[in-house]
Amino acid sequence: MDTSQYLSMFLEESMDNLQTLNESLLMLEQDPNDIDKLNEIFRVAHTIKGMAATMGFNVMAELTHKMEDVLTKFRDGELKVTQRVVTVLFQCLDTLETMVNNISEGNDERVPIEGIIKNLEGIGNREENEEIEENVFENKEISEEEQENLEIKLNEYDINIVKQAAYKGFKAYQIAISLNENTLLKSARAFLIFKSLEESGEIIKSIPAVEDIENENFEFQIGLIYVSNKSKEEIYENLINISEVEKVSIEMLNSSELHSSQVKPVVQSEQISSQTVSKGNNKAAKETQKETTAHKKAHQSVRVDLERLDKFMNMVSELVIHRTRLEQISGSLRITELNETLEQVARTTSDLQDLVMKIRMMPLDVVFNRFPRMVRDLSVELNKEIELIIQGQDTELDRTVIDEIGEPLIHLIRNAADHGIESKEERIAKGKDPIGKIKLIAYQEGTKAVIKVEDDGKGLDVNKIQAKAERMGISTEGMSDTDIRNLIFVQGFSTNEKVTDISGRGVGMDVVKTNISALGGTVDVISEIDKGTSFIIRLPLTLQIIQALLVKVGDETMAISLGYIDRVIDYKENLVKKTNNKEVIIYNGNVIPLIRVNKKLGIESAGNNKNYIVIVKVGEKVAGLLVDSLFGQKEIVIKPLGKTLQGLKEYIGATILGDGLVTLILDVAALI
Repeated sequence: MDTSQYLSMFLEESMDNLQTLNESLLMLEQDPNDIDKLNEIFRVAHTIKGMAATMGFNVMAELTHKMEDVLTKFRDGELKVTQRVVTVLFQCLDTLETMVNNISEGNDERVPIEGIIKNLEGIGNREENEEIEENVFENKEISEEEQENLEIKLNEYDINIVKQAAYKGFKAYQIAISLNENTLLKSARAFLIFKSLEESGEIIKSIPAVEDIENENFEFQIGLIYVSNKSKEEIYENLINISEVEKVSIEMLNSSELHSSQVKPVVQSEQISSQTVSKGNNKAAKETQKETTAHKKAHQSVRVDLERLDKFMNMVSELVIHRTRLEQISGSLRITELNETLEQVARTTSDLQDLVMKIRMMPLDVVFNRFPRMVRDLSVELNKEIELIIQGQDTELDRTVIDEIGEPLIHLIRNAADHGIESKEERIAKGKDPIGKIKLIAYQEGTKAVIKVEDDGKGLDVNKIQAKAERMGISTEGMSDTDIRNLIFVQGFSTNEKVTDISGRGVGMDVVKTNISALGGTVDVISEIDKGTSFIIRLPLTLQIIQALLVKVGDETMAISLGYIDRVIDYKENLVKKTNNKEVIIYNGNVIPLIRVNKKLGIESAGNNKNYIVIVKVGEKVAGLLVDSLFGQKEIVIKPLGKTLQGLKEYIGATILGDGLVTLILDVAALI
């Protein structure tokens, strides 16, 4: 039987089923006595096994079969649902997901399943208090005793770092270091080891944890996962020459071997892009739990390749440009019959445009549905009780935005869990609920989508940020508390004095800012000590066709997105004042910074008597843009600038007007 025509359907259905299993296992862990949820998990696992066997993926079918055996023990009451058992089942899901991704990418690499099958087979035979072995890579150079002490378990985030490093030409090593037993200042010696290594690489993870090393709460062995472009011999020489270092064992890690431990990170754009337009309908069908309804739904939706949708969108964009051109010609010739026909064309084009926009839209649920599992893993790893509350996951965004928003949200949630939420003991001492809460909220606000990541943790310490800024040579004079808090988005800025495997390297928040700015969005932070921190992301609903105000700057025509514009006022010389050597205007009792766009862009002013100030709002910031004249409102199609001009940060793209003139679109966020 030729199964190639069914491969696409198999991949998409498998990803949907694995996500359902992920969510259901989380719920079962919360309520182990939910028989309905257990039956649902059993049904979905059975479906995956049947589909894999039909398509000839026997290893996948074998693994799912072993998983079914464990689920049967749950149903028969022979086995209790515990955190350890659920962790092994999650490992199983991660391995299945790796297999599906390999099939999707045409990768024939075999994913080893022997260790996980051994764990699954052993679950029912072990006593309740016995440990379940986990898959970690072995370091053959380290003695058995050291291996036991220094066993490093990598989560999916760590593995992703190792893989990205390998992709960029760096090597990953597992290092075991034994100090002389007569060492008096162990933490000072460990500090020298860390300092020496970080001069030519980055420490991904350490056993024991950094806090324990600082407090000398460890024996004489240290285990590290280390990424560097140095050779094994160079690292060995570097470490063995540090006094009181008695023994060093180094093993290079092969990124392809990491499949046996864990799989890819929580949210990935390639996974998201494999979703389809009909996902919303399919989900609704699952929730009804009625076979007849599900069957009917399946025939009411069509799976469409995303490349076709992109082409469709481009064609509609071109249609909008030609329509605008025709309207301009019609206006100058004043032909009544042509005007009537053009009005009809304009209405049809607008309807077509709205339709293609809606088709490209996807609910944020395709990103959000991965985070409950991630927070569960983080709470286990950090030994904190954390609850994730999700609201507004039905909010829809353009697929391009959906693809890119996952990584910034991962950074924000990990930061909130690591140094936002306090430990259980600390929270109780402060009179807080011992269970920390992270909220992920999304909603639409005009032409923007707003996503908030909130936590009820310790908040951002303004004094600490200010002190760090001064050390980095950043002047905070005249800055408000809000401005100082926003310094956390500066590259390399981190107030975490110790580097952990979760965060604190200063590489997270600037990535968040850069990724969101690239989407034409903004991110702001609001925080209160011991109340919590809130990151507010504002994103455009779509990146293709927008309403814009056309303005004249010198002899150049520019476009400003209406989504940023608050109002337009006449420019008068007496409005402008100076404070701290910067121009401001006083409007409605508010002091608003004035930006002369021609000076900012290096364009000679037209010298008109009649100028205008466009008051724009980006997140919490307001500014006035001084322009020479206004051309009115237009619907414009955003075209990317291309590789040659992509370094121009003042513009988000260009558009073609009805008369064929190419006009640049100002990036208001970058100007402010």
